[in-house]
Amino acid sequence: MATTATLAKTPLHDWHASHGGRMVDFAGWSMPVQYASIVDEHNATRNAAGLFDISHMGRLAIRGPDSAKFLDAMVTRRITDMKPGQIRYGLVCNAEGGILDDVLVYRWDGHLNSMPTPPEFHMVVNASNRQKIVEWLADRQNEFAVRVEDLTPSTAMIALQGPMAIQIADPLCAEELTSLRYYRGIASPVLNYDCYVSRTGYTGEDGCEIICGAEHALEIWETLYDAIQECGGSAVGLGARDTLRLEAGMPLYGHELSENITPLQAGLDFAVNLADRDFIGRDALANSIDGARPVRVGLQMDGRRAAREGCPVLEGDNPVGTVTSGTYSPTFERPLAMAFVKPAVAAIGTPLTVDIRGTHLPATVVPLPFYERGK
Repeated sequence: MATTATLAKTPLHDWHASHGGRMVDFAGWSMPVQYASIVDEHNATRNAAGLFDISHMGRLAIRGPDSAKFLDAMVTRRITDMKPGQIRYGLVCNAEGGILDDVLVYRWDGHLNSMPTPPEFHMVVNASNRQKIVEWLADRQNEFAVRVEDLTPSTAMIALQGPMAIQIADPLCAEELTSLRYYRGIASPVLNYDCYVSRTGYTGEDGCEIICGAEHALEIWETLYDAIQECGGSAVGLGARDTLRLEAGMPLYGHELSENITPLQAGLDFAVNLADRDFIGRDALANSIDGARPVRVGLQMDGRRAAREGCPVLEGDNPVGTVTSGTYSPTFERPLAMAFVKPAVAAIGTPLTVDIRGTHLPATVVPLPFYERGK
C-alpha cells in the first residue's frame, strides 16, 4: 500500500489539506474524498455549483500529421471527421472488445502560449489507466506519423459543475462560455492565463472543465472557490463526485467498465461506430452475440439501506447478476444502484432482489440515467 509520502499530489494538494479535505489514496494520488459532508457537497453541486480538482486524470497529447488516423484506429468512436473544438466520448478496447478505458478525445482549436505546443488532438483518460493507455498507444504508434506525450505532470484540470457553473466561470474567461455548446471546447485565457475550457463534466449537471498550466492552478482554483461561496457552492471531493455520477447513470472504470466488459454490454452503443472503419476490437464487437452476456441496468430500492459493489442480484432464489455501484441518493432520498444482470431480467419494471449481507431487499429495474438535469 502506498504511503502518503509516495502518493502523487496534484498542484492543489496543499489547498485541500489546509481546507479540511480528508485525503485518501485514489489510483496512486492523494485526493480529497470529502471536506465536511458528502451529502452537502452533492446538493451544492445539484443546486448551485461544485468545484472539483480532477488533475489526477491523465492528459495526453497526440501530435503529428497522422493524429486523426491514429486515434481512429484506437478508439471506438469515429475521430477523422471531428471538427476543431469538438470533443467525443469513446472507448479504447482490446482485440476481444473488452474496455481498456473510457476516454474523452478533444480536437483542439487554438494555441496556448504558456503551455506545451498544443497537439492537434488531446485525450483525457482515467487516473487508474493512465500508464496502461500511454503504453498501449506508444506500442502502436510506429506505423503512424504521430507522437504521444503525457502532459499530466505539467498541467492541472479543474471542473466547475452545477446550474450556476457557467455564469460563474464566464466572467473569468476571455472567450464567451454561454454560447459554447455541450461537448465543445475552446482555447481561452482564464485570469489571463492560457487555458483550454470545455463544456463537459461527470456529474449530470451543466458546467465546464479547465485545463491549465500546473503553476496557475491554485490562483484559478481560489478565484473560482471565492465565487462559488457567494451562491452556496462548495468544493467537492471524490465521495460526492461518485454519488453525482451514479445518479447520472455514468459508468466508472473498475465498476461498470473493465477489460472483461464490452461497450455493448455497458449500454454504450452510442460511442461505438462500426460502419466504414476499423479499430482495435471492431471485429469482436461487430460479431459479438451479447444475448447471453450480462447487461448494465439501473436498480431502484425501497428503504434506506444501500446496495454496494459485489452484492448479488436475485430473481426469486436464482442469482441473475451483481451490483457494480450503489449509494443512498441525496437527490432522490432512496437507494439506487447499477448492476449487470442477465438480459432476460433486464426489462424496465422487472422486480428483483438484492442480497445485502444476507438480507434480501426488493429492487426494481428502472431506466438510466436516474437523474437528468432540466434543459
